[in-house]
Amino acid sequence: MVDSMHFDAHAGAYERGRPPYPAALWARLRAGGLLRAGTRVVELGAGTGLATGPMVRAGASVTAVEPGRTFADILRRRWPEADVQAATAEDVALPPAAFDLAVAATAVHWFDLDVVLPTLHRAVVPGGHFAVWRNAFGDPSAPVTPFRKRVAAITDRRRAVPPPPVPGEFETAAWVERLTGTGHFTCSSVECFSWTIELRTDQIRDLFTTFSNWSSGEADEAARAVDDLGGRVLEYYTTPLIILERGE
Repeated sequence: MVDSMHFDAHAGAYERGRPPYPAALWARLRAGGLLRAGTRVVELGAGTGLATGPMVRAGASVTAVEPGRTFADILRRRWPEADVQAATAEDVALPPAAFDLAVAATAVHWFDLDVVLPTLHRAVVPGGHFAVWRNAFGDPSAPVTPFRKRVAAITDRRRAVPPPPVPGEFETAAWVERLTGTGHFTCSSVECFSWTIELRTDQIRDLFTTFSNWSSGEADEAARAVDDLGGRVLEYYTTPLIILERGE
């Protein structure tokens, strides 16, 4: 697996290129009572704050755990209201029963769940929740766009690589099984939000630079494809959301 600190080395591109999480996801968390003023949240793998910011703006008290030094500095600068802990999800020291909600946004695939799930079980209050989601860059139900055909042509040239050790970004059922397998959490609900966003050439270059399995040359090639297609492309995305409840 690629080192998760790959992202810290590309913090600028990550901050510029990664699109926000869809409004429907935040509406769902608010409607379910999971996110409101005063909610005590621990966020693991906070990155540059794509999830931290909306939670702070909602009035939550956020502890943001982030191992990357550059990312942690960005978090402190952009969201001084958050308590930023420079640590990994496995090593962070969390007080017992101190949080109403734990969050992992586009980060859980990097965790050692045998360590993290018991840690969160201790840190979350009885009746508390663990919300797991990610922006999946694509939508299997959407039409294949000219840009996605160009992207496929790039990835098709790669040498065969072994399958990843964790489920893929669209394998939500497999993720539910992994997240509930230890008995520390049970699944409350699973939803998937489909959405689109228009991205410019520079945004695509930054975005693909942050993908841990893409080289800089491939990211440049993807950006040239956007130029060839008029300088902007419409991207189809999905955001699976898994809401888990703390077990006994």
